[in-house]
Amino acid sequence: MSANDRVLIDQMIEEQRNSLAVPLSFDEVFERFACEHALHGFGLSEEEVAAGVIGGGNDGGVDGAYVFLGGRLLHEDSEILQTPSAAANVESGAQLTLWLVQAKKSTTFSELALDKVASTCTHLLDMSADETHLKVMYSEDLIARFTLFKDALRRLLKRHPTVLIKFSYVTRGDTNEVHTKVQAKAKFLESQFDKAFAISQGEVEFLGPVELWKRASTLPSYTLELPYQESITHQTSHLALVALGDYIDFLSDDTGAIKSHIFDWNVRDYQGNVEVNQEIAAGLQDPAAAEFWWLNNGITIVCSQATSVGKRLSLSDVQIVNGLQTSYTIHETLRQLYDTDPSDPVFTRLVQVRILVTADQAARDAVIRATNRQTAVPVASLRATDDIQRQIESYFLEHEWFYDRRKNFYRNKGKPASQIVSIPLLAQSVMAMGLGRPDNARARPSSLLKSNQDYRRVFSENTELAVYLWLAKTQRRVDEFLQTRPAPISRSHYTNLHFHLAMLGAVKIVGKVFSDPNKLKNAAREDIFPTENHLESLLESLQKKFTDFQKEHNYGPDKAAKSREFVHYLTTELGYGSLPVGR
Repeated sequence: MSANDRVLIDQMIEEQRNSLAVPLSFDEVFERFACEHALHGFGLSEEEVAAGVIGGGNDGGVDGAYVFLGGRLLHEDSEILQTPSAAANVESGAQLTLWLVQAKKSTTFSELALDKVASTCTHLLDMSADETHLKVMYSEDLIARFTLFKDALRRLLKRHPTVLIKFSYVTRGDTNEVHTKVQAKAKFLESQFDKAFAISQGEVEFLGPVELWKRASTLPSYTLELPYQESITHQTSHLALVALGDYIDFLSDDTGAIKSHIFDWNVRDYQGNVEVNQEIAAGLQDPAAAEFWWLNNGITIVCSQATSVGKRLSLSDVQIVNGLQTSYTIHETLRQLYDTDPSDPVFTRLVQVRILVTADQAARDAVIRATNRQTAVPVASLRATDDIQRQIESYFLEHEWFYDRRKNFYRNKGKPASQIVSIPLLAQSVMAMGLGRPDNARARPSSLLKSNQDYRRVFSENTELAVYLWLAKTQRRVDEFLQTRPAPISRSHYTNLHFHLAMLGAVKIVGKVFSDPNKLKNAAREDIFPTENHLESLLESLQKKFTDFQKEHNYGPDKAAKSREFVHYLTTELGYGSLPVGR
């Protein structure tokens, strides 16, 4: 390893530290950096990376823990965990992944780190372990991540999932100089993961400055080549017939995984083993079936430029906006066969691909809406293309803030993370402060907008645009306050209470509880925000009432934070009144 790689990584981390509104130590930023780039291929947002970082003590040698199903990040409110029938829609044999990360700024890799993780996983992967005993040894955050994984596994058993348990050990050391004893411990840990369940496989990887630099300096490519067999061209756009083998290459990264980032603008995730996808898979696997492109509506790609040379299209700023189900089913059904026998006749069959060239965002949105109206997609799923979403984005831009209605769009453009606000975070901020429901914001981090009713309440055209920006700024100020206090609270305490504290800050300004975001329009117009002194006082009261409520109701912290009764109790006890409990 060149010493330059370590210097470059250190410089990159220092630049990240300097760009943060919240001053964090080198170790803390290195942990986030390590988690982000260990999981490089998943395209996680800043918020998703941060949510998986295990802060504080009793981390069991794990600095980050993430759970994926079929390459998609699972949240505590993911449908598979909330709706018993949802498992039936998951493709049989889907991969459930528990990905653990340890990050140390040392310049070597040690046996101790692997021993510690091995001990932790022995306890936390035990399906019959007593959580009371686990809480003595491990943080609530760490236990919650393993519980999420085990709960998902229980729900999926009838779908015969495969299980991958992966550990990324990240330091500033040279991976070519890992001691043989450490390598042996890594093999033992892989074997432990293999034996954890009858269906599990273990992987351990070492990442140092060379590997981190390669990943950190590689942005997801949105410029791709697509070979075709036949095409019709009208002006700058194309209708092409593409061989399935070429389309699989187009979809796959260097490891064979699907390029999830080129689906960022699609209106819904892969639906798994639902009837329509079963029919697609059956058509692919039946040699006697009619031409595949006769039976399938095909794929719609929007891009900013398309150049055709020798039956190859070079496409810039690629986004697949319709045909995600077809694309994923082709990839899931044929990828393994393609790796072993790319000459199989199935790969000469054709899929229809529409390539629509436009740099106009409104035109792209119109395509997304039109192509997805043909299938049963809830209106709320089209929210990124709604007028209100584009208006919020434009208003934020006018004030040098960035509303990420397209996931990671502004992050990939290098905008400061402290001024990027995602749709989920803004929705939670509106729910917590504007609608007086911090319990709902806490309980539903990824599913808050699944119902049309909730969507219309949160993103109402009656709410002034200035209020949306005020809510985003206030939530960010509250979060920064909690992370920069001389005595910072634990990660689990932060997760449970930061929306409640934001609500109290808004209520303090208005003077009473409310459920109409426009009650904040004067504060938004005049740039009035909760002061640090107010937040400190409110936090002290919040923590006391939180503890009192748990004792009185015999609730754990998560249950209390997600309880509407706690919000009623909190605001009443503090003299602000309360909305009806059932509202």
